[in-house]
Amino acid sequence: MADTLKQRRQFRNIHITQIVAYRLPLAGMVSILHRISGVLLFLLMPFIIWMFDASVSSEISFDVFRSAFAAGVGFIPGWFLKLVALALIWAYLHHLIAGVRHLWMDATHAVTKEFGQSSAIVTLALSVLLTLALGYKLFF
Repeated sequence: MADTLKQRRQFRNIHITQIVAYRLPLAGMVSILHRISGVLLFLLMPFIIWMFDASVSSEISFDVFRSAFAAGVGFIPGWFLKLVALALIWAYLHHLIAGVRHLWMDATHAVTKEFGQSSAIVTLALSVLLTLALGYKLFF
């Protein structure tokens, strides 16, 4: 009996210096990216509001909006605004898909390692593929 207790794995907290070497499971990465995308959406809310306001207020403001993405605004070049918009597209899509994943796991109690791994792969693949498709539309 004593030998069995000694052979059991012990789980302990990792030290801050071990974070780089720690291999986080894919489901954990999706969870962290879900939080990062939520923070990104929150922090870029003024830019989102500006884009919405400029694109729907009038035809003149829509032309200003389009020219901002083509030529830039002040010292900020247009390609940088497009990159920020692309980051927002990714953040929105990833946050939406990961949120649906979490809701599905909560509603169906499908909390297994296998489902977590497969749904994390689907979440990452869908968010990246949709971002690439919309990014192609944005840049070309």
